Amino acid sequence: MIKKYRHIFFDLDNTLWDFEKNSKNAMQITFTHFFDDAELPFVHFFETYSRINDYLWDEYKKRNIQKKELIFLRFKQTFSTHKLSGVEPEEMNAFYLEEMAKQKDLKVGAQEILQYLKKRNYILHIITNGFKEVQYKKLETSGLKLFFKNIFISEDVKVPKPGFEIFEYAIKSSNARKSECLMVGDDWHVDIVGANQFGIDSIYIPLNKHAEYGRSNGEVKNKNKIYIVDEIIDLKGFL
Repeated sequence: MIKKYRHIFFDLDNTLWDFEKNSKNAMQITFTHFFDDAELPFVHFFETYSRINDYLWDEYKKRNIQKKELIFLRFKQTFSTHKLSGVEPEEMNAFYLEEMAKQKDLKVGAQEILQYLKKRNYILHIITNGFKEVQYKKLETSGLKLFFKNIFISEDVKVPKPGFEIFEYAIKSSNARKSECLMVGDDWHVDIVGANQFGIDSIYIPLNKHAEYGRSNGEVKNKNKIYIVDEIIDLKGFL
Protein backbone atom coordinates (compact mmCIF):
# COMPACT_ATOMS: atom_id res chain seq x y z
CA MET A 1 0.00 0.00 0.00
CA ILE A 2 1.49 3.36 -0.98
CA LYS A 3 -0.36 5.42 1.64
CA LYS A 4 -3.70 5.53 3.38
CA TYR A 5 -6.37 6.68 0.92
CA ARG A 6 -10.09 6.48 1.63
CA HIS A 7 -11.69 7.98 -1.46
CA ILE A 8 -10.87 6.72 -4.96
CA PHE A 9 -12.19 8.81 -7.86
CA PHE A 10 -12.35 7.00 -11.21
CA ASP A 11 -12.68 8.34 -14.70
CA LEU A 12 -15.27 6.33 -16.66
CA ASP A 13 -14.52 6.25 -20.40
CA ASN A 14 -11.47 4.15 -21.34
CA THR A 15 -10.59 3.71 -17.66
CA LEU A 16 -13.45 1.41 -16.65
CA TRP A 17 -15.86 1.42 -19.60
CA ASP A 18 -14.22 0.45 -22.92
CA PHE A 19 -15.04 3.58 -24.90
CA GLU A 20 -12.85 2.68 -27.89
CA LYS A 21 -14.63 -0.62 -28.47
CA ASN A 22 -18.13 0.40 -27.40
CA SER A 23 -18.27 3.66 -29.33
CA LYS A 24 -17.10 1.95 -32.52
CA ASN A 25 -19.71 -0.79 -32.13
CA ALA A 26 -22.43 1.80 -31.55
CA MET A 27 -21.34 3.84 -34.55
CA GLN A 28 -21.28 0.74 -36.77
CA ILE A 29 -24.92 0.07 -35.84
CA THR A 30 -25.80 3.73 -36.38
CA PHE A 31 -24.04 3.97 -39.73
CA THR A 32 -25.75 0.81 -40.99
CA HIS A 33 -29.13 2.13 -39.88
CA PHE A 34 -28.83 5.42 -41.74
CA PHE A 35 -26.44 4.68 -44.63
CA ASP A 36 -26.77 0.95 -45.28
CA ASP A 37 -26.84 1.46 -49.04
CA ALA A 38 -24.08 4.07 -49.18
CA GLU A 39 -20.94 3.25 -51.16
CA LEU A 40 -18.78 4.79 -48.44
CA PRO A 41 -17.05 2.12 -46.29
CA PHE A 42 -17.78 2.44 -42.60
CA VAL A 43 -14.08 2.56 -41.73
CA HIS A 44 -13.65 5.79 -43.70
CA PHE A 45 -16.72 7.36 -42.12
CA PHE A 46 -15.54 6.39 -38.64
CA GLU A 47 -12.01 7.69 -39.16
CA THR A 48 -13.35 11.07 -40.24
CA TYR A 49 -15.92 11.23 -37.47
CA SER A 50 -13.36 10.27 -34.80
CA ARG A 51 -10.90 12.95 -35.90
CA ILE A 52 -13.58 15.65 -35.95
CA ASN A 53 -15.14 14.47 -32.69
CA ASP A 54 -11.79 14.48 -30.86
CA TYR A 55 -11.11 18.04 -31.98
CA LEU A 56 -14.58 19.25 -30.98
CA TRP A 57 -14.36 17.55 -27.58
CA ASP A 58 -11.08 19.37 -26.95
CA GLU A 59 -12.85 22.62 -27.77
CA TYR A 60 -15.73 21.66 -25.48
CA LYS A 61 -13.37 20.87 -22.60
CA LYS A 62 -11.76 24.29 -23.12
CA ARG A 63 -15.29 25.74 -22.98
CA ASN A 64 -14.95 27.21 -26.47
CA ILE A 65 -18.13 25.52 -27.74
CA GLN A 66 -21.38 24.33 -26.21
CA LYS A 67 -22.94 20.85 -26.17
CA LYS A 68 -25.39 21.68 -28.98
CA GLU A 69 -22.55 22.78 -31.25
CA LEU A 70 -20.52 19.66 -30.50
CA ILE A 71 -23.28 17.17 -31.27
CA PHE A 72 -24.35 19.05 -34.40
CA LEU A 73 -20.92 19.75 -35.88
CA ARG A 74 -19.37 16.33 -35.39
CA PHE A 75 -21.92 14.77 -37.73
CA LYS A 76 -22.46 17.80 -39.97
CA GLN A 77 -18.76 18.07 -40.77
CA THR A 78 -18.46 14.31 -41.30
CA PHE A 79 -21.42 14.40 -43.70
CA SER A 80 -19.86 17.32 -45.57
CA THR A 81 -16.49 15.60 -45.87
CA HIS A 82 -18.04 12.51 -47.48
CA LYS A 83 -20.87 14.30 -49.33
CA LEU A 84 -23.57 12.44 -47.40
CA SER A 85 -27.11 13.82 -47.27
CA GLY A 86 -30.66 12.96 -46.28
CA VAL A 87 -30.01 12.64 -42.55
CA GLU A 88 -30.14 15.39 -39.93
CA PRO A 89 -27.06 15.53 -37.67
CA GLU A 90 -29.22 15.71 -34.55
CA GLU A 91 -31.17 12.62 -35.60
CA MET A 92 -28.05 10.54 -36.15
CA ASN A 93 -26.53 11.81 -32.92
CA ALA A 94 -29.59 10.82 -30.89
CA PHE A 95 -29.62 7.31 -32.39
CA TYR A 96 -25.88 6.92 -31.81
CA LEU A 97 -26.05 7.99 -28.15
CA GLU A 98 -28.92 5.59 -27.56
CA GLU A 99 -26.94 2.72 -29.05
CA MET A 100 -23.77 3.66 -27.19
CA ALA A 101 -25.56 3.57 -23.84
CA LYS A 102 -26.51 -0.06 -24.56
CA GLN A 103 -22.89 -1.20 -24.88
CA LYS A 104 -21.48 -3.14 -21.92
CA ASP A 105 -17.83 -3.96 -22.56
CA LEU A 106 -15.49 -2.99 -19.73
CA LYS A 107 -11.73 -2.63 -19.69
CA VAL A 108 -9.99 -5.86 -18.74
CA GLY A 109 -9.83 -6.15 -14.96
CA ALA A 110 -12.25 -3.28 -14.28
CA GLN A 111 -14.90 -5.25 -12.44
CA GLU A 112 -12.32 -7.29 -10.55
CA ILE A 113 -10.51 -4.23 -9.22
CA LEU A 114 -13.76 -2.54 -8.17
CA GLN A 115 -14.81 -5.65 -6.25
CA TYR A 116 -11.36 -5.78 -4.64
CA LEU A 117 -11.50 -2.12 -3.57
CA LYS A 118 -15.03 -2.40 -2.21
CA LYS A 119 -14.02 -5.38 -0.08
CA ARG A 120 -11.18 -3.28 1.31
CA ASN A 121 -13.69 -0.57 2.26
CA TYR A 122 -12.51 2.14 -0.09
CA ILE A 123 -15.17 4.71 -0.95
CA LEU A 124 -15.48 4.83 -4.73
CA HIS A 125 -16.67 7.70 -6.91
CA ILE A 126 -16.84 8.61 -10.60
CA ILE A 127 -15.70 11.90 -12.15
CA THR A 128 -16.48 11.85 -15.86
CA ASN A 129 -16.74 14.22 -18.79
CA GLY A 130 -19.78 13.56 -20.92
CA PHE A 131 -23.47 14.01 -21.38
CA LYS A 132 -25.51 13.00 -18.36
CA GLU A 133 -28.22 11.14 -20.29
CA VAL A 134 -25.54 8.82 -21.72
CA GLN A 135 -23.15 8.47 -18.79
CA TYR A 136 -25.83 7.42 -16.31
CA LYS A 137 -27.17 4.83 -18.75
CA LYS A 138 -23.67 3.45 -19.37
CA LEU A 139 -23.20 2.93 -15.65
CA GLU A 140 -26.57 1.21 -15.32
CA THR A 141 -26.25 -1.01 -18.39
CA SER A 142 -22.69 -2.12 -17.65
CA GLY A 143 -23.41 -2.93 -14.01
CA LEU A 144 -20.88 -0.40 -12.74
CA LYS A 145 -23.23 1.91 -10.89
CA LEU A 146 -23.57 -0.28 -7.80
CA PHE A 147 -19.89 0.18 -6.96
CA PHE A 148 -20.00 3.97 -6.59
CA LYS A 149 -21.19 6.22 -3.80
CA ASN A 150 -21.15 9.38 -5.95
CA ILE A 151 -21.21 10.03 -9.68
CA PHE A 152 -20.01 13.44 -10.84
CA ILE A 153 -20.69 14.26 -14.50
CA SER A 154 -19.29 17.38 -16.11
CA GLU A 155 -22.63 18.37 -17.62
CA ASP A 156 -24.23 18.36 -14.16
CA VAL A 157 -21.37 20.26 -12.56
CA LYS A 158 -21.17 22.67 -15.53
CA VAL A 159 -17.39 22.30 -15.72
CA PRO A 160 -15.49 19.52 -17.55
CA LYS A 161 -12.21 18.02 -16.42
CA PRO A 162 -9.48 19.22 -16.17
CA GLY A 163 -11.26 22.22 -14.66
CA PHE A 164 -10.38 22.93 -11.03
CA GLU A 165 -14.05 23.36 -10.14
CA ILE A 166 -15.20 19.81 -10.96
CA PHE A 167 -12.53 18.30 -8.71
CA GLU A 168 -13.33 20.78 -5.96
CA TYR A 169 -17.05 20.03 -6.22
CA ALA A 170 -16.48 16.26 -6.15
CA ILE A 171 -14.17 16.29 -3.14
CA LYS A 172 -16.34 18.69 -1.14
CA SER A 173 -19.53 16.79 -1.99
CA SER A 174 -17.88 13.58 -0.80
CA ASN A 175 -16.88 15.17 2.53
CA ALA A 176 -13.31 14.13 1.80
CA ARG A 177 -9.93 15.68 2.52
CA LYS A 178 -7.48 16.06 -0.34
CA SER A 179 -4.91 13.90 1.44
CA GLU A 180 -7.40 11.01 1.47
CA CYS A 181 -8.18 11.21 -2.26
CA LEU A 182 -6.77 9.48 -5.32
CA MET A 183 -7.78 10.05 -8.96
CA VAL A 184 -7.51 7.17 -11.46
CA GLY A 185 -7.69 7.85 -15.18
CA ASP A 186 -6.39 7.21 -18.69
CA ASP A 187 -6.09 10.80 -19.95
CA TRP A 188 -2.87 12.54 -18.93
CA HIS A 189 -4.10 16.10 -19.36
CA VAL A 190 -7.73 15.71 -18.35
CA ASP A 191 -7.43 13.29 -15.43
CA ILE A 192 -3.87 13.46 -14.15
CA VAL A 193 -2.87 17.08 -14.75
CA GLY A 194 -6.34 18.15 -13.66
CA ALA A 195 -6.02 16.23 -10.40
CA ASN A 196 -2.48 17.49 -9.84
CA GLN A 197 -3.42 21.12 -10.34
CA PHE A 198 -6.26 20.69 -7.86
CA GLY A 199 -3.84 19.10 -5.40
CA ILE A 200 -4.61 15.38 -5.15
CA ASP A 201 -2.58 12.28 -5.93
CA SER A 202 -3.35 10.19 -9.01
CA ILE A 203 -2.76 6.94 -10.85
CA TYR A 204 -2.28 7.13 -14.61
CA ILE A 205 -3.23 4.22 -16.88
CA PRO A 206 -2.07 5.26 -20.38
CA LEU A 207 -4.50 4.26 -23.11
CA ASN A 208 -1.63 4.49 -25.55
CA LYS A 209 1.33 2.56 -24.18
CA HIS A 210 3.67 4.93 -26.05
CA ALA A 211 2.06 8.07 -24.64
CA GLU A 212 4.43 10.85 -23.71
CA TYR A 213 4.02 12.29 -20.25
CA GLY A 214 6.08 13.75 -17.46
CA ARG A 215 6.65 16.65 -15.18
CA SER A 216 9.04 18.44 -17.53
CA ASN A 217 6.37 19.94 -19.80
CA GLY A 218 5.24 22.44 -17.19
CA GLU A 219 1.68 21.08 -16.87
CA VAL A 220 2.38 19.32 -13.59
CA LYS A 221 3.07 22.01 -11.01
CA ASN A 222 2.30 20.45 -7.63
CA LYS A 223 4.29 17.79 -5.82
CA ASN A 224 1.38 15.40 -5.44
CA LYS A 225 2.19 11.78 -6.22
CA ILE A 226 1.55 10.48 -9.74
CA TYR A 227 1.77 6.71 -10.11
CA ILE A 228 1.79 4.98 -13.48
CA VAL A 229 0.50 1.46 -14.18
CA ASP A 230 -0.02 -0.54 -17.36
CA GLU A 231 -3.44 -2.01 -16.56
CA ILE A 232 -6.22 -1.18 -14.13
CA ILE A 233 -5.78 -4.48 -12.29
CA ASP A 234 -2.29 -3.26 -11.32
CA LEU A 235 -3.94 -0.99 -8.76
CA LYS A 236 -3.84 -4.02 -6.47
CA GLY A 237 -0.14 -3.36 -6.04
CA PHE A 238 -0.86 0.11 -4.69
CA LEU A 239 -4.10 -0.18 -2.73
